[in-house]
Amino acid sequence: MSNRIIFVAGATGDTGGATVESLLSAGEQVRTLVRAEDQRSKNLKARGVDVLVGDLSDLDDVANALKGIFSAYFVYPIESGGIRASALFAQAALENKVTAVVNMSQISARRVATSHAARDHWISEQVFNWSGIHVTHIRPTFFAQWLTYPGQVATVKKHGALRLPFGEGRHAPIAAEDQGRVISTILRDPSSHAGKVYPLYGPVEMDHHEIAAEVGKALGRKVVYQPIDLELFKSRLESDPKFSDTFSQHLLSVAVDYQNGVFAGTSGLIEELTGQPPMTVEDFIRKHSALFAD
Repeated sequence: MSNRIIFVAGATGDTGGATVESLLSAGEQVRTLVRAEDQRSKNLKARGVDVLVGDLSDLDDVANALKGIFSAYFVYPIESGGIRASALFAQAALENKVTAVVNMSQISARRVATSHAARDHWISEQVFNWSGIHVTHIRPTFFAQWLTYPGQVATVKKHGALRLPFGEGRHAPIAAEDQGRVISTILRDPSSHAGKVYPLYGPVEMDHHEIAAEVGKALGRKVVYQPIDLELFKSRLESDPKFSDTFSQHLLSVAVDYQNGVFAGTSGLIEELTGQPPMTVEDFIRKHSALFAD
């Protein structure tokens, strides 16, 4: 086992959890910060992860979590407060002489983004850059995990359909598992990645008709894409209490970006960085097929 410690934010989430898995498999020691102890944090402890309780929005909590850390992964949910949390994380990393930070951004992060969260991601990138710390920004397109969220799963099971406001736009879905391998690779040997911005894509760019067909192929049933308009999507978001105003505004804005090609593209970067190609949609759905079982 390595004698250094790597910090992973969001270790109970999709990309953080995948990063922890990859780091532990490589023999690294891992620390994380959770808001409260629950079964997920207990599972991490059982695997040898050093789990601290605290808040990414509290400077003292973050500074304590980064003591003795070699490199660190930062991710913040699609909610308000991301810029402040980024600044606190950068400050705590500097105070503790952390070698490098991997920052989770997104493909739509830019100065002119209409999504408040996407623009905040762009500003957070600048905050890390201004700090002078060695940072690598990753900008993934839409996650393959989007296909396994409860609302999507329920619609596929009941109607055999994906119902989304993405028109005929295209993207190459990328699994969190593949992002975790990229993040782990950079965290373990960050020197050559400092200052880089890595857009991350799955292996095949598709429209949602093709994505639905791949989902159906993996499940052994017919699944189709049924485009819906933004107003229907908006009403769904507004009627669901689990979606905050920030998250809903983000989804509505990126739906327009998606139709305008902002999420499109693919590359061989993941295989180049990790030596392993990313999962296809079919492979991803097969891996998570239990979610779709009756």
